[in-house]
Amino acid sequence: MMSPMKKVWQRALGVLVLLALGVAGGVAWLQARDQARSYASESDKASALPALALPERVARGAYLARVGNCASCHTARGGMAYAGGRAIGTPFGTVYAGNLTPDPETGLGRWSADDFWRAMHHGRSRDGHLLNPAFPYSSFTRVLRSDSDALFAYLQQLPAVAQANRAHALRFPFNTQLALTVWRALYFKPAVFEPEPAQSDAWNRGAYWVTGLGHCAACHAPRNGLGASVRADELGGGMIATQGWYAPSLSDAHEAGVLRGKPQAMVDLLKTGRSGNASVVGPMAEVVFRSTQYMAIEDLNDMVLYLQSLSKPALIQAASSAFRQAPGKPDLRFTQGEKIYSTHCAQCHGEQGQGVSAIYAALAGNRAVTMANPANLVRVVVQGGFAPATTGNPRPFGMPPFRQTLDDAQIAAVLSYIRQAWGNEASAVSPLEVLQNLQANEAH
Repeated sequence: MMSPMKKVWQRALGVLVLLALGVAGGVAWLQARDQARSYASESDKASALPALALPERVARGAYLARVGNCASCHTARGGMAYAGGRAIGTPFGTVYAGNLTPDPETGLGRWSADDFWRAMHHGRSRDGHLLNPAFPYSSFTRVLRSDSDALFAYLQQLPAVAQANRAHALRFPFNTQLALTVWRALYFKPAVFEPEPAQSDAWNRGAYWVTGLGHCAACHAPRNGLGASVRADELGGGMIATQGWYAPSLSDAHEAGVLRGKPQAMVDLLKTGRSGNASVVGPMAEVVFRSTQYMAIEDLNDMVLYLQSLSKPALIQAASSAFRQAPGKPDLRFTQGEKIYSTHCAQCHGEQGQGVSAIYAALAGNRAVTMANPANLVRVVVQGGFAPATTGNPRPFGMPPFRQTLDDAQIAAVLSYIRQAWGNEASAVSPLEVLQNLQANEAH
């Protein structure tokens, strides 16, 4: 006769088996639904534009590759252009970019335009397997079929490079197709860019670049614990995983929101990497160097017009009163920071943080200095600040790294000083914040 305990265990085992079968069935259904979507006729709606002749299509594709900054990820340091192999750190492990050259064995030589469209629009490879969303198909899904075909035509005429793709080094379960299936069910749905009838043609063109091939949300939107962008359309800012840099909000007037600035200044920053006494550094310097400096002025104007529409006028007034602190006697850290600044910084940035126009950034009244998140300031002091060399600014001035000169406490002191001197009114930076920023970057 079976004991009561044995019956309990058998029932529990039966429940677990049923649950496993239910999960497996649900995943299988999700996979089938996802697979069906990738072959649906919805793509026909996106390809209604007349096809360009091949030379025009290739030229358009070359421009689109610049806009999408494809070479940055798909070119390893010292490697052949677009041949892949670059390691891209994520919180879940390392992803290696694929070979986009037309090599038939290791690249896209056997792909068709339909295969490429499926990767861009649906995030599926030629053989049907799901692509890792580090390839930002959640943005590229908005790219028009005609532009996808043009980009593919350009890639097909590149020199073929035989370079095998490296397998991703992701932790379990993030290295499984099962995990990607669930992630996509939660966070991804193929889309087509739809112009807003109430907006101008210029606004819609800007929206197309920003939300699609430009994939600005990949950096400038926060991500949840599973790596999915949160409120991507707001471009509300977020930490760039594994790099220790913060991509500031493009809609918040306290950060990099563009509504307070003149449109021409924003265009200059994207075109040359410099505008007045402001310049781009860190990951954005690479974007300008490889991508936006090559964009047509009219397209940059459209992007700025769209970005300006994201900010709310009410935030402008609020920004002027942000980070207010009660006046008081400067603490010891402020005094120490003042001495460090005078020794290492004032020669370039000025005794009053005024900078030198077109050469050294002003620190007084600089939103990049007074943002709530001081991560970028830490990175600039530690790694140095280097603007991109562009046609409009071929010999930019840079800032050397101070990691070998200043310790964590000294970095915290000088940053606290510049965030609270000359009318700046931001919170102090602690040595712990400096250490945490450095450890977060070194952990990957």
